[in-house]
Amino acid sequence: MYYDHHVTCVIPALDEAKSIGKVVTDFNGLTNADGSKVIDTIIVCDNGSQDGTPCIAKKAGAQVVFEPIPGYGQACMTGMAAINHTDIVLFVDGDGSFIADQAIQLLNGIITGADLVIGSRTLGNVAAGAMSQQQLWGNKLSTLLIRLLWQFEVSDLGPYRAIRWSRLKDLGMCEPRFGWTVEMQVKAIAGGANIIEVPVDTGRREGRSKISGTLKGTVLAGIGIISTILKLRWRYQRQQRLLRY
Repeated sequence: MYYDHHVTCVIPALDEAKSIGKVVTDFNGLTNADGSKVIDTIIVCDNGSQDGTPCIAKKAGAQVVFEPIPGYGQACMTGMAAINHTDIVLFVDGDGSFIADQAIQLLNGIITGADLVIGSRTLGNVAAGAMSQQQLWGNKLSTLLIRLLWQFEVSDLGPYRAIRWSRLKDLGMCEPRFGWTVEMQVKAIAGGANIIEVPVDTGRREGRSKISGTLKGTVLAGIGIISTILKLRWRYQRQQRLLRY
């Protein structure tokens, strides 16, 4: 619990045996001033790992669920489906690139009134080599599109984020792959949610990224993200036109 708010952490994972144990342990180790745990439940959704990731995560103290259909968003949705009750959902990758202690900044944003808090890598410190040039340029293009199409200031589409459970359920998340994070932000913007960004630091991940680790992965991710932005904008404009008639 964090200030009387039940907190669930969802971690999508695919072949993260080198890092998942420490990630779960670090987030499980976050404590309040009285020594009680900040995060009540950690759910790791394994997306088809072949390296023992689920066993390591469970041993570290996570609840493990499985999603055989490939896709970052698919894994996140399966993790969400495993939530019985909570107030805040914290999303983080299982690759060890984010600092557990900085989750407090995200949670504080929710406690003080935000609906969605994005951990912005752009506003924080990025270790050398932690993000490829393709990622950096893709992020700039995607955030520029959001600013132009939605007139909303955004600096990053980072996966480290916290959101009210009630708001998350209302978004109707459905993007199964790379468009998951931007879908959440754009739908929250369209729905009038109170969205803020806080700086988070980014370190080098353990192992090779499934997205930026290859040119093909980077290109597919970029296409998926940009197409999601454009698709959601088209749907929103169509809905607005229908409401006028």
